[in-house]
Amino acid sequence: MPIKLIGRTNNFSGKTLWEILGNLKDFGVGRLVIRNVFQRYPEPTFMKIVKVEPLAFEEPRKVRVWVERTHRGYKYPKLQEICSVSYKADFQLIPKDEEYKFVSTSETVKQEERVFPEYIDFPPLLKRLVLRDKTSRGETVDDIQLKLKINTNRDNRARIAESGEKPNVEISMGLGKPASPDLYNGLNL
Repeated sequence: MPIKLIGRTNNFSGKTLWEILGNLKDFGVGRLVIRNVFQRYPEPTFMKIVKVEPLAFEEPRKVRVWVERTHRGYKYPKLQEICSVSYKADFQLIPKDEEYKFVSTSETVKQEERVFPEYIDFPPLLKRLVLRDKTSRGETVDDIQLKLKINTNRDNRARIAESGEKPNVEISMGLGKPASPDLYNGLNL
């Protein structure tokens, strides 16, 4: 009889954070832990355990942990609290003799701050609609542009260029470089 799986599947491989830290001296303070989900990146991604607080009575599989987080080679300046994902069986402890590989490579990786322009072109269809609307009201239109707004969060290393500053990221409305340029032969883009 064939086996029929029911429910949601996941790609986790490893142990929960409490399974790892509960078996270590001082709950693993000072040790490095990785999540397998983030190992797809070429840059080092790991967490150094700073403080551990078990939540055995509230939720047996969860634990509240404060870590020094390094994600894709960028070390966060503040401690990060991990509680909501600690129950996922996706963590691995890095052996002490391999910790130097992660720490030494993370110090050399520096991510550049992205500076975006203050205004960008409208998408083509929206630009046509705005131009039609303005000309129907009798307004003269020279060149219309859209003011750019960037959502900020703790991971965001991007900002809008100040006056007189040159942006290092270019945003253009168009198809870009197509994967198959032969499909676009004879078209005026």
